[in-house]
Amino acid sequence: MSIEPEKTVAAGAAFTRRHFLGVSGAALAAAVATPAMEGQTARPAGKQITSPDHHLQNEAQPGPTNPPIEGENPSSVWGPLSDNGSMPPFKYPFSLSHKEIDSGGWTRQVTVRDLAVSKEMAGVEMYLTPGGIRELHWHVQAEWAFMIRGKARITAVDPEGGKSFVNDVSAGDLWLFPGGTPHSIQGLGPEGAMFLLVFNDGTFNEFDTFLLSDYFRHTPKEVLAKNFNVAESTFDNVPSEKLYIFQSDLPRTLEEEQKQAGDSRGNVDSKFVFRPSEMKPNKVAAGGSVKIIDKAVFPATDIAAAIVTVKPGGMREMHWHPLSDEWQYYVAGKGRMTIFNAAGTARTEDFQAGDVGYVQISRAHYIENTGTEDLVFLEVFPSPLYQDLSTAQWLAHTPARLVDEHLHTGEEFLRKIAKDEAIVVPL
Repeated sequence: MSIEPEKTVAAGAAFTRRHFLGVSGAALAAAVATPAMEGQTARPAGKQITSPDHHLQNEAQPGPTNPPIEGENPSSVWGPLSDNGSMPPFKYPFSLSHKEIDSGGWTRQVTVRDLAVSKEMAGVEMYLTPGGIRELHWHVQAEWAFMIRGKARITAVDPEGGKSFVNDVSAGDLWLFPGGTPHSIQGLGPEGAMFLLVFNDGTFNEFDTFLLSDYFRHTPKEVLAKNFNVAESTFDNVPSEKLYIFQSDLPRTLEEEQKQAGDSRGNVDSKFVFRPSEMKPNKVAAGGSVKIIDKAVFPATDIAAAIVTVKPGGMREMHWHPLSDEWQYYVAGKGRMTIFNAAGTARTEDFQAGDVGYVQISRAHYIENTGTEDLVFLEVFPSPLYQDLSTAQWLAHTPARLVDEHLHTGEEFLRKIAKDEAIVVPL
């Protein structure tokens, strides 16, 4: 759905949890005939019976429990009554991932091997010390990146024209290197760089990439000498093991390195970098804001993304994405997401900073801010264009009588739904 800048939430956009329960006469009769448990009202057979504070005997957990995990995942322990059926998990915390620690920093990843539903995308967290280098390398897949903290120097060679790219990025900036594009990342002072990498392939493996040192180590010295027209001894000190993430001195000034690397061919200064801090939000509302970065504003990218901010009590409205799966990264705050998976199945899971979420193509979902601070998360898609469909907008642009015949809400409610997409709605 196309997004018009700077529109606010209109009346009727406060779409919160709502469900309708149909009960047949036979079911009611069966319920009356069934003795009620102490402190609860008789309900139709087969319906869940719970209490707000979970004190009923049928809610007891007499066996072993894991209080820290349950405390972080209340929607899994005590899901809303609208959840139903068996649905695979769609959350994986980076904190559970193996961390490789090297002299220049560390890295860890979440792939389809960790989160089974994440077949289309994978993600990597990485930290580089001041001067720490993620060695010169390339991937088969495109690399989309978001700077979380600090500053970094990134380099690449543009496959179109062979021009040099050298630039610095800070917290909130992002970059995109197409598959096969050789590049590097180096942490700058004073705190180094913490960033997120996202790849458009769920089977991606950060520890199985094309490294410069590994490449030269597995090429005969006589071939290297012939290729570069130098003596074989030039390559006597090529590292015997991969460098990967290693400590080094801080780079020279940006201007000096741009000039040296570009030389007579020149540079492409900004082709692979996008700075969302310099753009206005596509939507600002009482419940939050969203910035959408896709090929329309960042021509180099073939991975679309949205930076979503939801105020306390607000909600990323009920919607779905018809073009591709959605990979999420939670930057700050606490939230709760429900996914409707058709065939009567739905599941709710809780999220906090550092968690990965995943929504398969065209699955309806919404995300609520359940904390006391802004909830900030990234929506990333293996598609060059961003597109979503709002549930409210769908109903607003369908004849009211037809919708009422499905939901029985009354046509007045339907006529008041805003025609424009809200994206983020307030409490």
